[in-house]
Amino acid sequence: MSKSISKYGIINKVMPAIVIIPARYASTRFPGKPLCPLKDKPIIQHVYERASSAKRVDAVYVATDNKMIFNAVLGFGGRAVMTSDQHQSGTDRIAEALLKVEETESIRPEIVVNVQGDEPLIRPEMIDDVIGLLYDQRADIGTLAKKILSPDEIANQHVVKAVFGMEGFAIYFSRAALPYYRDDNAERVYYKHIGIYSYRRDVLLQFSKLPQTPLEDAEKLEQLRALENGFKIKIKETEFETIGVDTPEDLERAERCLSIYS
Repeated sequence: MSKSISKYGIINKVMPAIVIIPARYASTRFPGKPLCPLKDKPIIQHVYERASSAKRVDAVYVATDNKMIFNAVLGFGGRAVMTSDQHQSGTDRIAEALLKVEETESIRPEIVVNVQGDEPLIRPEMIDDVIGLLYDQRADIGTLAKKILSPDEIANQHVVKAVFGMEGFAIYFSRAALPYYRDDNAERVYYKHIGIYSYRRDVLLQFSKLPQTPLEDAEKLEQLRALENGFKIKIKETEFETIGVDTPEDLERAERCLSIYS
């Protein structure tokens, strides 16, 4: 860990990578889910501990607009940052949290990883992988994709498909089944997007200030805003599966799978 002089004359610790986990209480389908127990811990603690186990991560923070979540994180020994309740996305929330962390702790990370607060089965290896993608200086943002094995997922609009080039850079993300295979006898390969992101610090702050774009509005996919504005997103194929907890039924599924993905 090195040090640098900021424009304000303050000595800042330069940290290679931190994780910020956005966690809000007011979910439409599952209010209070970050605090719901999974086995013997709240969901947010599972996410925090798994992120903390990543080898390339220097620090982990939870960004929340809810005092109960804030206190719960402090209660299990984690770091938490209070943020506005007006944010429209997790990206905006982690951008605010980043600036607060930099101000209060005098640190400046090179890479910020967005790990969703409802992913209790996230693997530390996945976090290390998205950080490693930004070792390619051409990449602004890193993320993951997994080959789709279930035919049901191909037509499912809630499963976002990722299309990327020979060097791993994203071409497009869609809720539709892309690519379209014109020939019936073609081998059909689809990849689903895994919603974990790594950002270069300045890219995150710039991205969070950009207005919504036409493709983003059409597909309701925030990553399309990055592509439309010329940011280069690099994708790595992962073999790991995750389960996002959006409903009480998802929580039951995550509990059944916890031992498998541990």
